[in-house]
Amino acid sequence: MTATGAKAELTDGVLEITGTVDLSSVVELRYRGERRIRESGKDLIVDLSGLGTAHSAVLSMLLCWQRLAANLGVALSFRGMNDRLASLAALSNLDSQLTRAH
Repeated sequence: MTATGAKAELTDGVLEITGTVDLSSVVELRYRGERRIRESGKDLIVDLSGLGTAHSAVLSMLLCWQRLAANLGVALSFRGMNDRLASLAALSNLDSQLTRAH
């Protein structure tokens, strides 16, 4: 499985993540997302509804974004997280670190 088409696009305070991500592509997507977070400089909603993957590597990427945002004084909240990714976060005791957007 490859991540052709995986994107991190910033529009009107929403960082939209789309496509399929795997171990060979998660680092590139992580860096794209980090650039978008730095460019924004303000609180963001990360929309995961277009993400076609629920993988521990994706969870790691989200936590990296969360750490960067906290260091920049930016709040991230997440919406559209599929059940499988939410379950992975809960099993890892990380669900409380991924604030859900209302």
